[in-house]
Amino acid sequence: MKKKILLFSLIIIAPLLLAGCEGENKTYYFDKDGNMTTEKSAETEVVPAREIPADKVQVFLFHAAQRCATCIAIGKLAGETVNERFRDELKAGKIEFKEINIDLPENKELALKFQASGSALFLNSNYNGEDHIVQNTKVWQLTGNPTAFKDYLEGRINALLGK
Repeated sequence: MKKKILLFSLIIIAPLLLAGCEGENKTYYFDKDGNMTTEKSAETEVVPAREIPADKVQVFLFHAAQRCATCIAIGKLAGETVNERFRDELKAGKIEFKEINIDLPENKELALKFQASGSALFLNSNYNGEDHIVQNTKVWQLTGNPTAFKDYLEGRINALLGK
């Protein structure tokens, strides 16, 4: 009887001990809105991220030659966010911001790499030369509130930089 209790206890306790070790090697993911999560979902597109800071973060706004007011606002607010809140990282080359016209022939290859076909903001975190490109659609909802837009984008970039 004691052996059964001991065996039963080991079966219950061992998974708990192993679960406790899992926290040291957490993998983070980004959902389709660019929100960081530790849960991988089959229903949403997720891109694995690393717990370590990215070597470089690219904030690229792709657009066509013909731009709407919202697209122009996203470019303005994203540029202000990077220039106002990441000056040191800009100077160090750790972060890069660009507005890219996909209609220009010289930008076709870059648009293809990011799979950009219209107005879209992408965050690319680079780890050891490996790109992790995520389109961020939530910024479209925040253009009416510049402070919320900048706070949100700053949080996304800080998460990629490991801050």
